Amino acid sequence: MLALKAILRANGISQAELSRAINLSTATVAQLLNHEQWPTEPNQKHLKGLITEALTDKDITVDAAMFEPAIIATLNTPILTEEVITMLLQKTGITPFTKKHFNIFRDPFADDLNDAADVFSSPDIRNVREWLWSTARFGGFGAVVGESGSGKSTLRMDLIDRIARENAPIIIIEPSVRRSEDNDKKGKTLKSSAIEDAIIYSLDPLSTPRQSPEAKSRQVQRLLTDSRRAGYTHCLIIEEAHSLSIPTLKHLKRFYEIRDGFKTLLSIVLIGQPELQLKLAGHTGDVREVSQRCEIIKLNPLDTQLEDYLRFKFARVGSDLDVILDKSALDAIRTRLIFSKNERSKRETISLMYPLMINNLVSTAMNHASELGFPKVSSELILEA
Repeated sequence: MLALKAILRANGISQAELSRAINLSTATVAQLLNHEQWPTEPNQKHLKGLITEALTDKDITVDAAMFEPAIIATLNTPILTEEVITMLLQKTGITPFTKKHFNIFRDPFADDLNDAADVFSSPDIRNVREWLWSTARFGGFGAVVGESGSGKSTLRMDLIDRIARENAPIIIIEPSVRRSEDNDKKGKTLKSSAIEDAIIYSLDPLSTPRQSPEAKSRQVQRLLTDSRRAGYTHCLIIEEAHSLSIPTLKHLKRFYEIRDGFKTLLSIVLIGQPELQLKLAGHTGDVREVSQRCEIIKLNPLDTQLEDYLRFKFARVGSDLDVILDKSALDAIRTRLIFSKNERSKRETISLMYPLMINNLVSTAMNHASELGFPKVSSELILEA
């Protein structure tokens, strides 16, 4: 592998972009970067000049060492930037040509959740699943926190599906958060009144919410009490909870304290990105009473379950991981998704080994493999994706 490949990657230049700049096929450039195989035409000296000119036009510092073999260790800790995160979050589908190339008839990463058997379950995910079930069934107040693409919404759907499958006496209450933001300048904050409306509509769809705050609060108390005495439990689930305003977070404590004697009438599950944990950290007195009661459940990356995850996904579409990826590709995925980040003069290691990032990375590499005619996804294709 040429050192040039690391330079391209560090500067966000794709293999295809370089191919266009020097007027060579993507396959020829791939052979050069990955296997140091120089084409016959143009000759090596002329081609080096074309590549140097293309990089210089992009204000990239070049030297002769970029045409030497790369030291692989230099690729092991890429720097995490907003551009990298945005790229990894961009949805990438497997093309029809790629499906034919690998003899699979369904994209393992798209429209892949049709029932509970389609949900991958690592020990960490299983813990979150059971916590959600226990909270919905028996009560509690907590937050499921994870990066975008970590599978939070999947676990919410899994909970709702399980309630239906087991015919459990649980009523899920989900206020709309489509336009929710944490302040009214950026959008519309989710207010306590809207949460009360959601409770009323969920428990009695034909009922009209009362106009005065006092009357509406009494209406909510009565509906929850009557429903609980009829044998039901209630779970308020708020997605995108990192967008909740501080006043609304404070009010959630009061919802959690609605009781019928000793019986809690409403359990609460917040689902959000890491910003939610920061809001609940309680560094200021604003949310201290909430943070003291709210349990934080983190969805960790699939660092140690990568192979199991991919093997599961391909098995669900009737294929085999060993047919799609060569053995070195798994280490390359870790290389691509584990980053260094400079924070206050300290270097921190951050893993983005979450389902969405893994799915997009592998899909892109599979598409490249089919375009180049490679029988399997190699480590080089993963590092280039």
